[in-house]
Amino acid sequence: MRSGFFFTFESMLTIMYMKTKVFFFLAVCFLSNEVFAQKDSLRIKIERIANTAKGTVGVAMINLESRDTFTLNGNFHYPMQSVFKMPLAMAVLHEVDKGKLSLDQKIHIRKEELLPTWSPIKTKYPEGNVDLPLREILGYTVSQSDNNGCDILFRLLGGTANVNKYVHSIGIDSIAIAVTEEEMAKAWDVQFTNWSTPGAILQLLDGIYKGEYLSKSSIAALRKMLEETTTGQGRIRGLLPENTVVAHKTGTSNTNDKGVTYATNDAGVITLPNGKHFAIVVFVCNATAGEKNRDAVIAKITKVFWDHFVSLK
Repeated sequence: MRSGFFFTFESMLTIMYMKTKVFFFLAVCFLSNEVFAQKDSLRIKIERIANTAKGTVGVAMINLESRDTFTLNGNFHYPMQSVFKMPLAMAVLHEVDKGKLSLDQKIHIRKEELLPTWSPIKTKYPEGNVDLPLREILGYTVSQSDNNGCDILFRLLGGTANVNKYVHSIGIDSIAIAVTEEEMAKAWDVQFTNWSTPGAILQLLDGIYKGEYLSKSSIAALRKMLEETTTGQGRIRGLLPENTVVAHKTGTSNTNDKGVTYATNDAGVITLPNGKHFAIVVFVCNATAGEKNRDAVIAKITKVFWDHFVSLK
């Protein structure tokens, strides 16, 4: 009788154990299905928004804490336009970290360097022949997307090839920086030689916020400049709550005579209400939609991710 009792008891334990495993398996499947359903829902929403650009939209996103990721059309080479001023600034700050440059050193700007292009520096100093701290030129270039400031920095570093070499040296491969703003202005197709995948710029943003690539002081300076960006207010910032902290860099091409705009870009890091962050890159390429609609595509895609992360408990 005793042996029968123990046999029955062990059998009951086995059955209970099997039921627990089945319950756990079903729970995992349920959670996995729920996660996949959420991702599918996000993708459907984002693809619908992207279609309104009437072009190709590349998206890359990462939650900097949870490491959740999302990509759409992520392998294409997109013209960066002024988004490349962010890695340019990183290359300058790398030289500062090495002691070869100083943010406080004065850079002499000649009148002939101030070309007729988008340039708050030229607006403030139309006659040139002024000495500005490197810190100020970087601020103009990153925060206000100054084209003349950009090319002054390229000359300071010895040309675009040195900036391209630096970016590749830190492990960012899917990017090319080959021409200056002045060179891009000379021919329409030249802009395609400064290209990137959305993932490459996302990798830069991720590394900046993880404290990689540069010293703490240089990262703090770069983040401040990105947070003070004045361009593209209707893009990543467009639908976010007022006073949301956004550190970003925009890029925009002209529209050709066929009504095609090759680049309407924004890339940045957003601070959520709980203090966490997500980085996002949206490149709108070869689009025939109007400027407000192109900006709205970036704003709406950003808002989809904002709403998703805010809704998480």
